[in-house]
Amino acid sequence: MTQKPSVHLDTVLQHTGTADFDPVTGAAPVALPPVRTSTVRFKNLDALQQAAEGKARGERSVTYGRIGMDTHAALEQVFCELEGSERAFLASSGLGAITLALFSVLNSGDHVLVADCAYGPVRYLDKTVLSRMSIDVNYCRGTVEAMAAQLKPTTRVLYVESPGSLLFEMLDMPALARFAHEHGLIVITDNTWGAGYIYRPLDLGADISVVAGTKYVGGHSDLMLGAVMANDPTLVRRINDTHYAMGYSISADDAWLAIRGVRTLAIRLKQAADNALKICEFFASRPETQRIFHPAWPDDAGHALWLRDCTGSNGMLSVALSLDEAASRRFVDSLTLFGIGFSWGGFESLVQWVDPSALGGHGYWQDGAHSVIRLHIGLENPQDLIDDLAQALARATA
Repeated sequence: MTQKPSVHLDTVLQHTGTADFDPVTGAAPVALPPVRTSTVRFKNLDALQQAAEGKARGERSVTYGRIGMDTHAALEQVFCELEGSERAFLASSGLGAITLALFSVLNSGDHVLVADCAYGPVRYLDKTVLSRMSIDVNYCRGTVEAMAAQLKPTTRVLYVESPGSLLFEMLDMPALARFAHEHGLIVITDNTWGAGYIYRPLDLGADISVVAGTKYVGGHSDLMLGAVMANDPTLVRRINDTHYAMGYSISADDAWLAIRGVRTLAIRLKQAADNALKICEFFASRPETQRIFHPAWPDDAGHALWLRDCTGSNGMLSVALSLDEAASRRFVDSLTLFGIGFSWGGFESLVQWVDPSALGGHGYWQDGAHSVIRLHIGLENPQDLIDDLAQALARATA
């Protein structure tokens, strides 16, 4: 597709990555089939040389099946449309994409500032791999003031996530980007929450955006996928080189599933967001509720930033309940429509009992006396979900 069919993203997502018409029959399938291959063959040596020269320039030029052909290229274009980026690189998971982004821009001896609200496994990556490579990592609140206090001469990267993991803390991305660029830092942000559709951090000043396509892009809880997006030619080249050197690859079938999922991304997000607000209203009416963490909720501390920077919301929320550990665990176990699981972004509702130790490093979390429950609100009837939450609270407080 050489020209966008519309200025509206909803329309673009329906027409990106479709199959071309067969030049002989004039026919084409509605959905691009998964193109599987390990080996790429060339018509002649000139064609091979042209592809190799393109790859050397950092272009998406296929000489081997690892980076994928038509289906992969179509999904990369989908991510570019979502994130407003020039290039997208696919990884086998969200954490794989985070690793790709960091490895593309860091050297031994560099220092990274990480917002303490970021996805928990980033700390494990630091503990097990980055520290072994003599890459120094510090964690602090995702504010300019906190970051400035931790700045070192060796700082190279500012890694953030907005909204943050577990408590959905909204960060001031434009302010953080200005601060970072004043000090020559690269801003990498995890945009899995926004998926490019309701939040576009590259437009707000971030340099690299990372998305776990496992979540809302896939949308059906049946694939693992990550993606890294950037605009700056130097960064694109570095990511391209690292992506190739580290052997990143995903299956054509997973790429196809993600393209299928993104066709309904807009309506799924809108419905999940509407359902989530109804759940927030329910919790706001309950005496057990101490605080609701959901940036689209008017009483959330980050609501003003959400209004300024986002174009919508999703089904993610957390709630602090005045229940002790035993009662909060009983609440989770009593739910019947919520599966207990760590992921989110699919069609189904999920619940996670948040271990207090996971909140210990979050400066946004101020009250250790209460239990935190994270919920992904899916596409079920919201009244059924409310009834399920109500009966579970009754069992928890009995």
